[in-house]
Amino acid sequence: MARPARLLVLLGTAWLVLWQAHALGLTWIPVGPVTWMHLVVMAVGAGLCLARAASQPRERLAWTLIGLGLTAWIAGETYFTLVLWDDASPPVPSPADAGYLLLPPLMFTGIVLLLRSRVRGLPRMLWVDGITAALAVGAISAAVVVEAVLKAAAGGDRVSVVTNLAYPVTDLVLLGLIVGAVAARGWRVDRTLGLMIAGVLSFWLSDSLYLVLTAKGQWESGGPFDAGWWATAIFLGAAAWQPARQHAVSAATRPRAGMILAPIGFALAGLGVLVFGSVGHLNALAIGLAAASLTAVMGRLMLTHRENMRMLGESRVEALTDALTGLGNRRALTNDLEGTLDPQDDAHGSAGMLALFDLDGFKHYNDSFGHPSGDALLQRLGERLARVVDGRGRAYRMGGDEFCVLLNAGDELSVAACAAALNESGEGFTVGCSHGVVLLPAEADEQSEALRIADQRLYEDKRGGRPQARQETKEVMLRILAERDPELSDHVADVAQLAEQVARALRLSTGEIDHVRIAAELHDVGKVAIPDEILLKPGPLDAGEWRFMERHTLIGERIIGSSPGLAPVAAIVRSSHERWDGRGYPDRLSGESIPLGARIVAVCDAFDAMTKDRSYRPGMTATAAVTELQRCAGSQFDPAVVAAFEAALQVQPVATSQAA
Repeated sequence: MARPARLLVLLGTAWLVLWQAHALGLTWIPVGPVTWMHLVVMAVGAGLCLARAASQPRERLAWTLIGLGLTAWIAGETYFTLVLWDDASPPVPSPADAGYLLLPPLMFTGIVLLLRSRVRGLPRMLWVDGITAALAVGAISAAVVVEAVLKAAAGGDRVSVVTNLAYPVTDLVLLGLIVGAVAARGWRVDRTLGLMIAGVLSFWLSDSLYLVLTAKGQWESGGPFDAGWWATAIFLGAAAWQPARQHAVSAATRPRAGMILAPIGFALAGLGVLVFGSVGHLNALAIGLAAASLTAVMGRLMLTHRENMRMLGESRVEALTDALTGLGNRRALTNDLEGTLDPQDDAHGSAGMLALFDLDGFKHYNDSFGHPSGDALLQRLGERLARVVDGRGRAYRMGGDEFCVLLNAGDELSVAACAAALNESGEGFTVGCSHGVVLLPAEADEQSEALRIADQRLYEDKRGGRPQARQETKEVMLRILAERDPELSDHVADVAQLAEQVARALRLSTGEIDHVRIAAELHDVGKVAIPDEILLKPGPLDAGEWRFMERHTLIGERIIGSSPGLAPVAAIVRSSHERWDGRGYPDRLSGESIPLGARIVAVCDAFDAMTKDRSYRPGMTATAAVTELQRCAGSQFDPAVVAAFEAALQVQPVATSQAA
């Protein structure tokens, strides 16, 4: 508040306090000539409102109307003071009434404009709360004040009755508005509204006491209740100079106890008026307002129910939606996958595809251009991905820079289109993506398994294991092996063919079959580091030579593991010479602790070795080799793999040196 305004408010308040003390019996307190000093005090309040209007363009009209309302009241009070002050029964209506009755409509309009400029985003429930409060307060006021006026006006002329009733009715309107304003702000009161509430209540209290005491013939001008009217001007003048703050009210505002307790309290007040009216006599206005307040409460209940249902729907959508891109989130994907893989679903068994994507280069983009730009990029990429799969499936953002699509039917072209949608380049950056794909339900009929396989293939791709790069790396290693020992190259090709057939017989996934085949092709790549005198020795190896030979699986693991995309293959090669009974090498693994791919390679390697001619012995027939595998099942080999090998041979016999 500006210093001059604060000083005027303090002076006006001080005089009112002194006057009130004087009126209550402390007549020795000097208050000056009351017949005109109170007009000065009221003029101070009106002047403060008009001065605020001149200095505050945004709220100029609101404070101008409030200031004019106070000016009209002062005009009426001036006439009353000069002409009717000492009249024991002043005439009704009189010119003073014209000034008095102009205050409520002007103040009402000003307060409405003020609230409109300071309160925005008002939810409908708060509107209803305000109406309920206004109706309940109006019902109480009508039950007390209007009832007294009606009784006193019995037998009076119509103009006098209407004039007397105009005061409580306009007071009800103002009081209802101010209570509604509190509700409109979510039952929060700032200094401006608090002072306006004090002014309206002061005005209402003095008006109500005047009407009741006049009806009883007990009113006297200059009594202790007159100060309520005069204080209204000071309250409004002080309110005008409080800091103007815009208040936003949202339907999502954190709920507080007052937001439900206040409307319940006003509803109980309306109910109390109705109960009192049922046992006594009340005017129709009080009964009508009380009934309307309860009707408003029922409307509030209906709005509350609708709002709760709306928020429940929104919370369900938000729970399944990524906030940044608007795509489905991980929970939505989980739900959709469950539906796709549900055996009870009519669509179960139809070909579908799950593709998981992870952005490459996004961290560099985020670090270079900032997180807001990174978020904008994710939004653009998400929109493109959604357009690509529109009508064929649904897109999801799993979090961070990871996306996913679930297609009703898909192929490599569909995946390529999705990957292209997640690519963007510009000056100083290139963002692409790696991906992993799984066919549903052919490769996975459970949600967790589908996500596991897709995630595994994604990170193989992310680590550089793209099929083309992986194939090129494998071919280089095979060429090295062929240069080192051409016969060894033929051997691994045959073992790879056998291993692929056995992996299919065991119903491994496409990715796992691929890993087993490559491991079978590369399982002897470590032998390039074995000296020729050991590798090509015609007779049996001694203990030292065997120890040297057993190192070839570890060497092979290191060579293959140098390519990130072949890491799963390197693990299979390391264990390709382990035995089911734990007597193999290099880690002495046993049973199912040996990787399944390694167990498959071991059986196929042994069969191919037995059926190939060696410098120190001729090769066996396929039948004899299978018999030997059966004899060693449970000791050297996994019995289940041996059985799968036999089944694979029956489906597609393999040519051997003896069989040919």
